[in-house]
Amino acid sequence: MNTEGTVALARRAATYAALADTTRLQIIDLLSVSDLSVSEVGTRLNVPSNLLAHHLNVLTEAGLVSRHRSEGDRRRHYLTLVLDHPVSETGHPADRSSAGRVLFVCTANTARSHLAAALWRQASDIGAVSAGTHPGTEINPKARAVAERHGVTLPDTRPQALSTQRRRGDLLITVCDRAHEELGDQGWAHWSIPDPVARGTIRAFDTALEQLAARVQALAPRFDRAS
Repeated sequence: MNTEGTVALARRAATYAALADTTRLQIIDLLSVSDLSVSEVGTRLNVPSNLLAHHLNVLTEAGLVSRHRSEGDRRRHYLTLVLDHPVSETGHPADRSSAGRVLFVCTANTARSHLAAALWRQASDIGAVSAGTHPGTEINPKARAVAERHGVTLPDTRPQALSTQRRRGDLLITVCDRAHEELGDQGWAHWSIPDPVARGTIRAFDTALEQLAARVQALAPRFDRAS
């Protein structure tokens, strides 16, 4: 066997070893939907902090989970499932759920939330809208530019306030650390996407769109339209 094949086998073996524990499988299942802070994972699974740290270290060393500092309070760290890792080889099926509409939320509703909603509308027949906890005055021109480069259609609209957009039954997904931390447990899921507006570069907007597209492609097939 060549070196490349040996490395691939070793990576798969490390994946199976890391997942050979029910708590670590539960962590993967949680992160397949939402980025979570360490404390949020501990609360949901009721796992002592020392034991949780061990499990997270195993998953991180296997390349299944990454960590990064919040852009909001700068104190907490979010855990993210590494989507390009061959976790799917474990054969764990995603449960199908139903949703009436998806509401993507960031702080200003000028970039990430609009891009996420537009990508969702391309991937699913379930409706999607966006809003901001503190909406700005216009969609960022660079967000419109990255959407056009990638064939994504953004609406001809102004940023909207969460209070006016939200309706009963919405599946609320935050795509901004600040919005997630402001809303607390009001959201259904959180995607910790770095703010491209703050960075201001073409690459930052391309990266945000790519990350959002990967999340949408992973989650959209798990939902059917609610009757």
